[in-house]
Amino acid sequence: MKDTVNAFVSQFTIPGAPDGPLAGMTFGAKDLYDIEGHITGCGSPDWAKTHGPAERTAPAVQSLIDAGATLVGKTHTDEIAYSLMGVNAHYGTPINTAAPDRVPGGSSSGSVAATAAGLVNFALGSDTGGSVRMPASFCGVYGIRSTHGRIGLSDVMALAPSFDTAGWFARDAKTFAAVGAAYGIDVPDEIGTVRLMIADDAMKLAGEATRAELQLPIHKLIDTLGPAQHVDIANQPLSDWRETFRVCQAAEVWQVHHDWITEAKPQFGPGVKDRFDMAAGITPEMLTPAAARREEIRTRLACMLSNGGLIMLPTAPGPAPKRDADESGLDAFRMAALELLCPAGLAGLPQINIPAGTVDGGPVGLSVTAGPGQDGLLLRLAAMIEAA
Repeated sequence: MKDTVNAFVSQFTIPGAPDGPLAGMTFGAKDLYDIEGHITGCGSPDWAKTHGPAERTAPAVQSLIDAGATLVGKTHTDEIAYSLMGVNAHYGTPINTAAPDRVPGGSSSGSVAATAAGLVNFALGSDTGGSVRMPASFCGVYGIRSTHGRIGLSDVMALAPSFDTAGWFARDAKTFAAVGAAYGIDVPDEIGTVRLMIADDAMKLAGEATRAELQLPIHKLIDTLGPAQHVDIANQPLSDWRETFRVCQAAEVWQVHHDWITEAKPQFGPGVKDRFDMAAGITPEMLTPAAARREEIRTRLACMLSNGGLIMLPTAPGPAPKRDADESGLDAFRMAALELLCPAGLAGLPQINIPAGTVDGGPVGLSVTAGPGQDGLLLRLAAMIEAA
């Protein structure tokens, strides 16, 4: 396989089991997941220099190999996974084949690029603040953030453990669901009684053209599952929820990584350095009220999503920024996107991106969020929409 889109850090082959739900398929794994005998670089030359080869393969990867899939390499990630755009100052930016003039999104940048380009059948990423969902939207593929804790993350670089989840990308709903089966996620044959909701406050954060493109998958769901109720996902501005996410996540990021940063003194690229500097400044006085607000948000969303609740909202405000956008432009988009991405992260919820259309030549996607543990239901929704 020739890497035509700068998706892979390294290429090698670990054959999959002879049978299983993923037999005959190939995949790439984000360079946060340990692979026995290979260095996990985490998008940072300094991390790679200060860590030796992994002694074992992460169970989240081994499950896919055991299900029949052949691992063909490790894929690029944003530096220490602390970004959303797919731009890495050290290793470059993978190519978004759906819109080559636009960024692919991150931090699972190589995994989404490899999937969208057809280099693999699917690819494994991770999602802390949107690192599967937004790249999936940018590149026009399916992507899932799994329920927090549903797929174990041992032998995987942590970013913010109470937010970190495994996720994956696929170009078609059948493959998308098959990966779920490899993780023991049951996809129901039929969808029972559900309650569809459209998050009006979230919809207002997307551009008019993006909202128009989302109408087709929204109405496919409504035509099949019944009318949708219009709701506000938040009881305050979503920018307040984003701030809660920012403080809680950053506090965990610094707790996890401050020892290594202090000792290794890594040379972070633009944007990433600023975020680590910000994380270092989170005080207990900032964290305590943010943690309390997070619990309130979790309670609100659990109530909304009980008894089959499903919330529809834009995955991102619009198509991906252009590759030549400056750092301030990328950061402005990132902050706007986090208002849409943070609810699922704050509450540990599963969420999928469903390709919805294009705006100015760039893909946009619809997100559907369900209650905890309803990952299989979301995978079934993807298949239903694709077949409609």
